[in-house]
Amino acid sequence: MKLTRRKLATVLVSATAMAAQQPQPAPQPAPDNDLQAARDRLQATAATLAGTPIPMATEPAFQFKA
Repeated sequence: MKLTRRKLATVLVSATAMAAQQPQPAPQPAPDNDLQAARDRLQATAATLAGTPIPMATEPAFQFKA
């Protein structure tokens, strides 16, 4: 594929313009906020699982051998 200098310049200018129009990503939350949010989600999930009744027939039999 042959590109003349004019066509190459047009492609580069249009690519630069497209990159400039893309929205900026949202700022990342602080790491301590991230950690607290993850802990909150984990506690909520654990509470939901603890509240769900599971029949004994559903649970597999485990034998732990040391």
